[in-house]
Amino acid sequence: MTTALSPVDPDSYRALMASHPGGVAVVTTHDGLGTPYGFACTAWCGVSLDPPLLLVCASNTGSTLPVLAERGWFAVNLLHGAGRRAAEAFAHREAGRFSAVPWVRSPATGLPLLPEDAHATAECRVHRLDPAGDHTVIIGEIFRTNPLAGSDSGPLLYGNRRYAEWPSP
Repeated sequence: MTTALSPVDPDSYRALMASHPGGVAVVTTHDGLGTPYGFACTAWCGVSLDPPLLLVCASNTGSTLPVLAERGWFAVNLLHGAGRRAAEAFAHREAGRFSAVPWVRSPATGLPLLPEDAHATAECRVHRLDPAGDHTVIIGEIFRTNPLAGSDSGPLLYGNRRYAEWPSP
């Protein structure tokens, strides 16, 4: 005997996703005029070693996704524990996110990078875009990685609706 099931409600979904911490990243790109765009996310992970692929999930209603899709390139800035200011600045859809944190252009791709708030970055070319509900899964092929000197902090995590730093060894 099978029971008819319905998808969980949005509040139950949010509670589930908040119950397990994830590493915080800021995904960045720029438009044809060089204007930077970006958003914070915990929905990212590695996909493949050969070729080197990672994925991020972007809201379909955000301003960054259409620019990223058109340009075909993006950077993933993996935040360290002292990078909470970047996480908070890019977690909201307010203008001026890039004025809240220091950033530089990558010498290789021109992509916006957050060297004071990230412990590493990956510069990626869009490999595939897959719509999935109210988000799009972006799979990127990694062309450049940059371990960044900076904070001695561990990676920044977000879970249970709060930030925490991964303990240093």
